[in-house]
Amino acid sequence: MRPILTVCAIALAAPAFAQQPPANACTQPERSQLDFWVGHWDVYPTGATKLIAHSVIEKLYAGCAIRENWMPLSGTGGGSLSAWNPKTGKWHQTWMDSSGAIVQFEGGLTGDTMTIDGQWANVVAPGKDGVVRMRYRRNPDGSVRQWGEVTQDGGKSWSPSFDFTYRPSAR
Repeated sequence: MRPILTVCAIALAAPAFAQQPPANACTQPERSQLDFWVGHWDVYPTGATKLIAHSVIEKLYAGCAIRENWMPLSGTGGGSLSAWNPKTGKWHQTWMDSSGAIVQFEGGLTGDTMTIDGQWANVVAPGKDGVVRMRYRRNPDGSVRQWGEVTQDGGKSWSPSFDFTYRPSAR
């Protein structure tokens, strides 16, 4: 009976023994490069007035990551988790959606634009994969533009994929 009590006591105390991250683990300036995207947004096709989605972008885990919750009014919902990796010096984003897509993006900030690229299965059509390049930039009015392009020929030519403007939500 005593060994069972010992195991239970250790299991209950385990969180107290967990290693705590250093107080400044995620305070590097690079981790703030995508902060302009954080907020509650109404999303429109750029240049149009018809609302197509809501998106909540949150900075989480003591500033170590940014999480997106993409909630379209119709179509496939999904989300992403983004973080700057000091070991690679690049931003990484994992996108997952309700169609089953999982895409790994990588890139960084150039000037005032965040650019990330990733191989996306079936993005052009069933059986037709492509590399998607997404860009994010804060507009002077406080909105954020996110636009994407796709290539199937190793970057020799790019086709527009989407172009969205995130405007602060009234909710």
